[in-house]
Amino acid sequence: MLMRKDKTIRQQISMVSLEDLVPEDHLLRAIDKAINFDFIYDLVKDYYSETKGRPSIDPVVLIKMSLIQVLYGISSMRQTVREIHVNNAYRWFLGYGLHEPIPHFSVFSKNYERRFKDTDLFEKIFEYILLEAIESGFVKPDAIFIDSTHVKASANKGKYRKELVKREVHRYKRQLMEEVEEDRAKEGKKPLKDKGDDDPDGGGSPIEVKEVTVSTTDPECGLFYKGEKERCFAYSAHVACDRNNFILGLTTSPGNVHDSLVFTDIYSKVKSRFGEEIESVVVDAGYKTPGICREIIDDGKIPVMPYKRPMTKRGNYKKHEYVYDEYYDCYICPNNQILKYSTTTREGYREYKSNPKICATCEMIGKCTQSKNKTKVILRHLWEHYLEEAEDIRHHLKYRELYKQRGETIERVFADAKEKHGMRYTRLRGLRRVHHHLTLLFACMNLKKLAMWKKKAGMLPPNGRNLNLLELIANKLSQKTIPLPELAV
Repeated sequence: MLMRKDKTIRQQISMVSLEDLVPEDHLLRAIDKAINFDFIYDLVKDYYSETKGRPSIDPVVLIKMSLIQVLYGISSMRQTVREIHVNNAYRWFLGYGLHEPIPHFSVFSKNYERRFKDTDLFEKIFEYILLEAIESGFVKPDAIFIDSTHVKASANKGKYRKELVKREVHRYKRQLMEEVEEDRAKEGKKPLKDKGDDDPDGGGSPIEVKEVTVSTTDPECGLFYKGEKERCFAYSAHVACDRNNFILGLTTSPGNVHDSLVFTDIYSKVKSRFGEEIESVVVDAGYKTPGICREIIDDGKIPVMPYKRPMTKRGNYKKHEYVYDEYYDCYICPNNQILKYSTTTREGYREYKSNPKICATCEMIGKCTQSKNKTKVILRHLWEHYLEEAEDIRHHLKYRELYKQRGETIERVFADAKEKHGMRYTRLRGLRRVHHHLTLLFACMNLKKLAMWKKKAGMLPPNGRNLNLLELIANKLSQKTIPLPELAV
């Protein structure tokens, strides 16, 4: 039988409590019970005056509004406020009644610019939530997974200019140069000439001058190349997580900075927090460099890295087909000829060269080298033995299985952050602001996982039965004896 819905119910007046309108199994209820947000008051008390000015918007409300935006992947704060107006669960989470006006969307932006911009508030919120997860026993830092992903910047890739800028190079450059000079002196070579730009300040990080593409819209982002064709202005989020996908640390850089240059920053953050608990460091092929292998191994950790395909021309002999003789310090080619040491370069590579007279008559020279002087050159880094040790570790079954977990850990973290929490692109501009947003985003992901895991483990406070207004009135009346009037006969 065809029925028509009576729409006059829209005008029905009901006596309800906001508490009754939020389902018991709602995510925000679990989050509200998983952590006490009052810790934020201690973090922000120095940014507010106790005696001057107008009463402020509750800072916990401001942070919770940002958490709602990130948690549900809402594109902007303007749209977030619109959603809060009509969503009872959001109002309940903020502590706002059904008819109470929600703060204007610009309130958070003004507070950020005037109070939070140059502080470490968001890092402290991230650390507090992570500490709660650690104390709950959910974090397993014996193996840490480190990787990066790009976040598209709010910048037109067609609007740019070319600039010469000074960029920081590998952190280990200073120590590498010392070892290069020692190696050259041992082999009887002259010291390298000072280029004058390795460390102009003396004692600082080495730098280099490089021409880069700078966006005219957001100069702090970088031109990111993905493959040979796709390019865009972006930022890079460098993240470390554990086996259970809890984010342990993060840092942000322009999109044109290579992963290996930022590895020390993110690794140092995680190492300072967990120290001896870390046993293995799992990274992809982009981090497989002599400097990173050396840093991990010298710390007493195990580098878990994949096979890295040689960059040799197809059909030519690969480097591993030339045997290194450690005793005589030389290479032996597939035709059993010797490549002797020649020199040590500024970049830390020892050059081994073949005899051009022998190579000129060799029938295998087409697969060996196409150089005009008929000389084959092989480069061996001063820290090559660290790479060889990492390559040996790769063949152990235990670490091969551990590396496979990247798809279930760090890659899953990035997938959820982009698909569910809006990290695929950013509307914000400036490295600091983007970093603060990403810090809050990953803090939110940790908070969400913490709440759900606490709920499954029965660690949340029990839910009391929510009584509506009529039930509360009935209970109050039942507790008092009210004399009834005598009925007239």
